[in-house]
Parts: sequence; structure tokens; C-alpha cells
Amino acid sequence: MTISKIEPSRHVKGRILLFFESGECWKATEQEVLAFSLYPGKTLSDEESRALERACGRSGAKARAAEMIGRQALSKKELQKRLVRKGSSEEDAAAAADWLEDIGALDDENYARIVARHYAAAGYGPAKVRDELYRRGVPRELWDAAIEEECGDPAAAIERYAAAKLRGKIADEAALGRVAAGLRRRGFRWEDIKPVLDRLRGEALWEE
Repeated sequence: MTISKIEPSRHVKGRILLFFESGECWKATEQEVLAFSLYPGKTLSDEESRALERACGRSGAKARAAEMIGRQALSKKELQKRLVRKGSSEEDAAAAADWLEDIGALDDENYARIVARHYAAAGYGPAKVRDELYRRGVPRELWDAAIEEECGDPAAAIERYAAAKLRGKIADEAALGRVAAGLRRRGFRWEDIKPVLDRLRGEALWEE
């Protein structure tokens, strides 16, 4: 393969475009240009072409990974999946995620706390948080600490939900049953729901 032209991208800072006589265009960085001593007119052997292609794949995955987590917090597993969907190989995606983790830009433990804090603030219970952590690919060993730290005692959240649903209504068993069902759907356990409803049933808030 012979390089016909090398020029910086007009759209992405730090990206170098390699044009070949075959009509192909590869995306690289200055690191590859220097490491492979690239210049217009240089002809690459098959071995050099394969090595350059691998290097470009790794640097491209790193650039996409940094861009992705710059826009949105992600787990390591989510990031790797998105990189693969964007065209990176499994190997390059894993390497890019490892690199970001090594420099502290990707942290599943902190991400688990972010997810738990978000859903707890929205009034969801531990079961919903666990479902979300599982869906987002957060390692299971990080769940309990994040939930304990961010969700706290579920009684307060249960009481807020119940009060909002029953305010001004007759707190008969049918109404309390609907509240309990809603709380279960939001990820609260029955053993946490029941004592709160039992306690609030006798307060003035529940009277007609």
C-alpha cells in the first residue's frame, strides 16, 4: 500500500487522515505517523500495513471511548459494547476501556453510586436500583455498597410515596393495597412496605 496524502482532519482535533493510492482513507493520530515514519509516497509492506491498521484501530477506539464518557457516564461494560457497535473490535474496545480505567476516567464503583443516587432520589427502591445496575453492566460486587450508601433507610421514601398517593383519600384496604402494589413496582420489599403502612394507617393523614 502506498500513501498518497497525509492531512489533519478538519473536523476532529488530533486526527490525521491517511489517504492511499488504492482510494482507502484511514484515521490515525500523530503517534502512528511518527511511530511508522509515515509520509506521502511511502509504500508499506503487508506486515507494516497490518501493524498500522491495528495501531489505528486502537487509537480510534481510545478516541471514541474518551468522547463517549465525556458526553455521558457509563460503566466499563456499557462502554465496551458501544465501542463494538461503532465498529471497534472486541480487543480494541477492551483495551480502550482498560486505558480509561487506568487513568481514572472510568470508574465502575463511582458509576454504581451515581446510578443508585439517581434512582433513590426519584423515589425508587433497592430492587429497582439492582435491576438498573445489572442492566448497565456494573459488576455485582459493587451493588450492595452503592445501595447502602445512596439509598439509605427505605422507610422515608416509602412514607413519602404513600403520603403523596393517599393525601385527601380514604385509606381503606383497597387504597392501601394499590399503594403497596405501586411501591413493589418501584422496587421496595413488602417487609419494608408493611410496617410503614401499618404505622401511617392510624394517623390523621389517613382519615377521611
